[in-house]
Amino acid sequence: MKETITWPDFSKIDMRVGTIIEIKDFPKAKNPAYQIHVDFGANLGIKKSSAQITQRYSKEELLGKQVIAVVNFPKKQIANFMSECLILGAVDGSDVILLQPESKVDNGLKIS
Repeated sequence: MKETITWPDFSKIDMRVGTIIEIKDFPKAKNPAYQIHVDFGANLGIKKSSAQITQRYSKEELLGKQVIAVVNFPKKQIANFMSECLILGAVDGSDVILLQPESKVDNGLKIS
């Protein structure tokens, strides 16, 4: 278990629901990954992410799927791609199961 954080620490994390609108292979990534574009609604717009989820998900099944992501990390350069958010998932070794809402919700909805 990691160190305990405070409620103010947690409140700094901006997690939102978004819909995957575009997926591309990412051959320049160190580990197998996709380049993903996620629509977070009118206020946040579209953000890009690199996700190592190729083991469990095909590009076809990801298109249109809603996911939960942290949207207030600084941008991160991954090979020739700039990642702007972190899509969240439960990690079991190299396998990642995406976190998603039980029902369809509006893009940009805040997670708390």
